[in-house]
Amino acid sequence: MTKMTFLKSAAAIALGASLSATALADTTLRVASWLPPTHPQNAVVWPTWAKWVEDATEGRVKVEIEYGLGHPKTMFELVEDGVVDVSWSYHGYVPGRFNLTQAVEQPLLGASAEAASVAHWRVHQKYFAKANEHDGLELLGLFTHGPGQIHAADPISSLADLKGKKIRLGGGIQGEIGARMGVTAVGAPAPKVYEMMQQGVIDGVFIPMGEQKSLRLHEVARNVVALPGGMYLGSFGIFMNPDFLEGLDSKDREAILSVSGEKLSAMAGHAWDEADVEGLKAAQENGVNVVMVKEGDPMADEFKALTKGMDEAFYESVADRGVDAKAALAELRQIARSYK
Repeated sequence: MTKMTFLKSAAAIALGASLSATALADTTLRVASWLPPTHPQNAVVWPTWAKWVEDATEGRVKVEIEYGLGHPKTMFELVEDGVVDVSWSYHGYVPGRFNLTQAVEQPLLGASAEAASVAHWRVHQKYFAKANEHDGLELLGLFTHGPGQIHAADPISSLADLKGKKIRLGGGIQGEIGARMGVTAVGAPAPKVYEMMQQGVIDGVFIPMGEQKSLRLHEVARNVVALPGGMYLGSFGIFMNPDFLEGLDSKDREAILSVSGEKLSAMAGHAWDEADVEGLKAAQENGVNVVMVKEGDPMADEFKALTKGMDEAFYESVADRGVDAKAALAELRQIARSYK
């Protein structure tokens, strides 16, 4: 072998080794998700965050979304066990574990999902993080869906009409509201609601307006009562496996965290707000009977009376968590209502 040939071979080997090292350095971050791929969480939130992550890590960390890995309540375990790296879920699917997150779900907040999500994150960091409700998980974001409303097969002229009706409830503060209304609670993940309504298994569902479009509820829940500010908000967490995060290069670890937290929470809340706008539009375009209740209307007053004492019930439910829940709830409301 001539000296020139040897040098060319050495250069080729070195280049190949360099490319292999680069390939090995690339990391695929696997996200487990649920709800239909067309839902804003999957069509907007995850792709946006994926781009943020890839840009922040200069392409070293790629994000892939995977579906069909189980009931949304199992997402917490899948991440804890390292089956996937990141996921998200509704806190109400795991009763008893995430009591503090119900602060943001309390009725009559009167704020958008984006505003509530920012308040949710800030108050968690200041008051609730020390209670370790997300123990075993690296919390990346907290957000809420938009105001929960009443979607039903039959027209509703008074909240009393719901007494005894079979209503799908997703957990969390919905359970307390449903109990006060006297409904027959039926548990099921959100993706099952369309089928249950279609088959007459349930008479209605408490869920945000966006699901009139994303879950096609305009086809099966032809009557909607939209209370001012909604009945409640739903709390969601976005979380990562701590070992996966720790295994990343410190530069990439910091990069991912820099595009998470409040930034991710606000973006997710905003996406769900936009979904509610589209959901209302879809309902109206498809002839759904949407009753827009105004402040001072009988049903609005009926709902306010029904929710009396719920703050106190919340304080009592988290008395063992070692946090100042009353101050936290007051601050959460102040942040959400003043958010611009």
